Amino acid sequence: MTIVGIDLGTTYSAVGFLNDLGKPQTIPNRDGEPTTPSVVLFQDDAPLVGTMAKRSAATAPLDVVQFVKRQMGDPAYRFEASNGAQYRAEEVSAFILRRLKEDAEEFLGRPVTQAVITVPAYFDSARRKATQDAGTIAGLDVVRILNEPTAAALAYGIGADTAGTFLVYDLGGGTFDVTVMRTEGGELRVLAIQGDRNLGGFDFDNVLMGLINDRIVAEGGADLFDDEHATAMLRERTELAKHSLTTVERARVVLTVGGRNHNIVVTRAEFEEAAQGLLNRTRGLTEIALEDAGLTWADIDKVLLVGGSTRMPMVRRMVEAEAGKPAERGINPDELVVLGAAVQARLEEAAGEPGGPVPTVDGQPIPPVAEATSHGLGTLARNPVTGRMENTVIIPRNSRIPAQQQGFFTTVVDNQEEVAVEITQGDDIDPEGVQILDTKVVKLPSYPSGAPIAVTYAYDIDQTVFVEVTDLTAKQSLGTFEVYAPQNFSEQELIESARRLTDVGVQ
Repeated sequence: MTIVGIDLGTTYSAVGFLNDLGKPQTIPNRDGEPTTPSVVLFQDDAPLVGTMAKRSAATAPLDVVQFVKRQMGDPAYRFEASNGAQYRAEEVSAFILRRLKEDAEEFLGRPVTQAVITVPAYFDSARRKATQDAGTIAGLDVVRILNEPTAAALAYGIGADTAGTFLVYDLGGGTFDVTVMRTEGGELRVLAIQGDRNLGGFDFDNVLMGLINDRIVAEGGADLFDDEHATAMLRERTELAKHSLTTVERARVVLTVGGRNHNIVVTRAEFEEAAQGLLNRTRGLTEIALEDAGLTWADIDKVLLVGGSTRMPMVRRMVEAEAGKPAERGINPDELVVLGAAVQARLEEAAGEPGGPVPTVDGQPIPPVAEATSHGLGTLARNPVTGRMENTVIIPRNSRIPAQQQGFFTTVVDNQEEVAVEITQGDDIDPEGVQILDTKVVKLPSYPSGAPIAVTYAYDIDQTVFVEVTDLTAKQSLGTFEVYAPQNFSEQELIESARRLTDVGVQ
């Protein structure tokens, strides 16, 4: 049995495994590349995934899907292909996952049916479930949803015998995570998580695109944002310019729009000044994560940079200035997450082999991972003093998972016949500041007001939520249920989607 590790990224994705030498290895795709662009072109009956699809973005922008990871768990999102077929974000992601699955099968010479798939640490439960659904649609049994920063730590060789406190700064193509973790008692324990699922290299690209477009308009040229084809061409040239500015002080962008040639020079200093606000957002979130962990930069032994966007000189400069020490180097930041996912996949294989040898990488035992919640879980309840509805957190953010905790409440009127448990995600006391994941209604016996009720929340390792309501007067359960966020697929929708997409090939 081979369980593969998959990094389903915003801009690039990859698949890996532990090879015969016990080392994590990225599996090259059918084009010989270690990573596959997370881009899908819908023009023929079989969607095209990867590099050729990405090259078509400027010439056929209406047929190309990019950055779909940002839409995961959004029930309103639909991409309509030229043949009229509509796809949700989970289904577009399933085409990417199926391409990775097929490439892995071709490389390994055997079927691949199980995978560990990584997600941003700050993904909420709905987006984690959406990722799991995408794997199911692609024909994969997703045995574990793993946080990307945790995967990166595993890839760096932080093992059971390694002591220390680590900060992982993960700036990818579309998301930002910062995680503080520590090895203690032979395990890798997450202490605090912060992040922004709408902050990544894509946003830095947008800043640079704005700079270039402003120069073109100042020269009397057209506003490229007014035309989809021109915008796609500008994005393509901007990405190349951003990569150049990683190694040189200035980059030249040549564009022809409306028969007019534009030759624009942008400098690294100009780009860094324009992007300072984005960089400051990552700095602020990092400070919050340290504060949540009860630590300062002086307590951090190692800083790990993850994600292709950390190649930007301003990022490394800022992080190392804050940390007061160099960041770890030596592993391609684009492959860190998939290599760590491969390590976790080996742990999952070992779990299915009771009595087998302790799994190792390079002879070092792989530490079991103790993850933490990225968002608080609670319920809405009436404050007996103020009479106002408030959010009551039952499982606080950064709690170790799996987690199980109880909240205690009472009926508010005599002969109350039912209680509605509104499951919330977030830490704000104000109901307007949290997300309602689901609402479950349970029947009550006829009690006077003030009858005690317990609400038990359980978070499993993939951060799926389970709830039990207990009548403390009769000391009996009133019901146990799994929480399904309304934006996720229902069981029937998932079955139908998997059946429909099975008949659609992928190139």
